[in-house]
Amino acid sequence: MTNPLQFIQQVRAEVAKVVWPTRREVVLTSIMVFALAMATAAFFFLVDFIIRQGLQAILTMFG
Repeated sequence: MTNPLQFIQQVRAEVAKVVWPTRREVVLTSIMVFALAMATAAFFFLVDFIIRQGLQAILTMFG
């Protein structure tokens, strides 16, 4: 078992290895996530609309 001082030193050593993203990377990734979320929402809206129209057409034919 390590003592608290060694633990803190190990934590600092590990945190020093972390590569933090730049502001530009964060902004670009956020824009990409937002754009892909919008594209996914549009895709599922379109699929839902097509299925709804198809079911309404079938139900009007037989009902």
